[in-house]
Amino acid sequence: MSKPYFFKTLFLFFYCVLFRKPKYFPAGLLSNNHLNQFQCQKYRTASLALRSDLSSKTLMFSVEGALLKSSSLFPYFMLVAFEAGSFLRAFVLLLLYPFICLVSEETGLRIMVMVCFFGIKKESFRVGSSVLPKFFLEDVGLEIFDQVLRRGVRKVSVSELPLVMIESFLRDYLEIDVVVGSELKVFRGYFVGLMEEKKKNIIGLEEILKENKAVGTNIIGINGLYKVHDHHQLFSQHCKEIYLVDKADKRSWQNLPREKYPRPLIFHDGRLALLPTPLNALALFVWVPFGFVLSISRLFISLSLPTDVSNPLNAFLGMHLTAPTSMPKTPHSLYPNTSKELHKSKGVLYACNHKTLVDPIFLSVILKNRSLRGVSYSLSRVSEMLSPIKTVRLTRNRDQDARTIESLLNKGDMVICPEGTTCREAYLLRFSPLFAEVAEEIVPVAIDSHVTMLYGTTAGGLKCLDPFFFLMNPAPSYTLQFLEKVSGSCTSLNGEKSKFDVANHVQGEIAKALGFECTKLTRKDKYVILAGNEGIVCHK
Repeated sequence: MSKPYFFKTLFLFFYCVLFRKPKYFPAGLLSNNHLNQFQCQKYRTASLALRSDLSSKTLMFSVEGALLKSSSLFPYFMLVAFEAGSFLRAFVLLLLYPFICLVSEETGLRIMVMVCFFGIKKESFRVGSSVLPKFFLEDVGLEIFDQVLRRGVRKVSVSELPLVMIESFLRDYLEIDVVVGSELKVFRGYFVGLMEEKKKNIIGLEEILKENKAVGTNIIGINGLYKVHDHHQLFSQHCKEIYLVDKADKRSWQNLPREKYPRPLIFHDGRLALLPTPLNALALFVWVPFGFVLSISRLFISLSLPTDVSNPLNAFLGMHLTAPTSMPKTPHSLYPNTSKELHKSKGVLYACNHKTLVDPIFLSVILKNRSLRGVSYSLSRVSEMLSPIKTVRLTRNRDQDARTIESLLNKGDMVICPEGTTCREAYLLRFSPLFAEVAEEIVPVAIDSHVTMLYGTTAGGLKCLDPFFFLMNPAPSYTLQFLEKVSGSCTSLNGEKSKFDVANHVQGEIAKALGFECTKLTRKDKYVILAGNEGIVCHK
């Protein structure tokens, strides 16, 4: 065989594997009768949005084929491998990606399930409820969900993904009635990386079928043009009308905006801030060694050099810190000098919303005041040792914490985050009124931060690594706004303001400055949702 002929044959082989168009149905999947029946019942989804009777219909839809814009499931499995597994497990999955592309979709799915779930403890797996919903919601098509699915009286979803990955997203955030998917096999409390053959939650579907039969209504099916697999039997048996979504439809969809989420996404966990598509995952693994060196360099510069020198160097290394351009050197000169200010017995208390563990540090950098003291409800020993300012832990014993804060204020200025925990989204948690009870002068500080690759906060991971992950981002940014000073509840002029009024006022002013929304949620609510505990750290 000549070399030109060999290379030509090899090129045609890979072209057929990688770029061939999928057939309408995989060979051997359907009988001729089923195929003819299915083809006669297909409609375009554009006509489905114009129907006026959807409010009385039950809608059965494919999650991958008719809800999500992306046609690839790889990023979601990469999230599972990275967040529930380890860096090494995620790297192995990335190495297997070319092979996954060459095999069939069903085989590729089983390979990803095996790599991501093998050896993971079932009880500790919370990625499906704490990490994945954010990325799934960002991939939902606006047109199909808002104009079609939300109008159905009942909604049944069918998914190729394991239920532990998809069920919380569909039930808790999209308010889907029945989720049909596969269970993972478990041995002695650990996933073995295999999926059960039979679909789960068929019983819930049967109950809906009985109700529909009693009232004489039909189920409308919505499936992907190429995403049929073993879902076809469910759709062909229970749906007399089936609408198909092709790739052209998906490309025209817009992303579902946050204000249209049926339930707001307030809490989410995990380290990855970007969707780990194959290209993003490759960029992440290439960047991590450089990012680690960069984080150490930024930390060393901040701890060892004066502020006037460290700030320009960190800015050269990509850190963006935005604050008022004409910040004075001392916090007391922020306000006009008065006799009360000259003779006051306590320092100024800076009340901030909480974005990361380094909030007090950046505030001290802006104020050029390393004598500023910070308090926190949960702080690791590593963070305490690395902090350039003095940090003090609170115990959640109200009387003891009040004495601690009052003692620190008697020594000088301090900073506190009344939320008690971080919140990544544009929401503010309830402010504890303790700070308003003991402080005389309160300066609200609105803080916002932005990362592109890795989050510097966690609810279920190691908190000692939070500063390193934040500093590993190529260009992390911090924005601080100093708001108008307020008086504590004990020093109000008319004596009518309570500590709760002051705390709510500070929360409202910070929310207004940032464009955030106030909530009554607390630290306990966050940790119950994300970690399954109350977020209480016990120290010896």
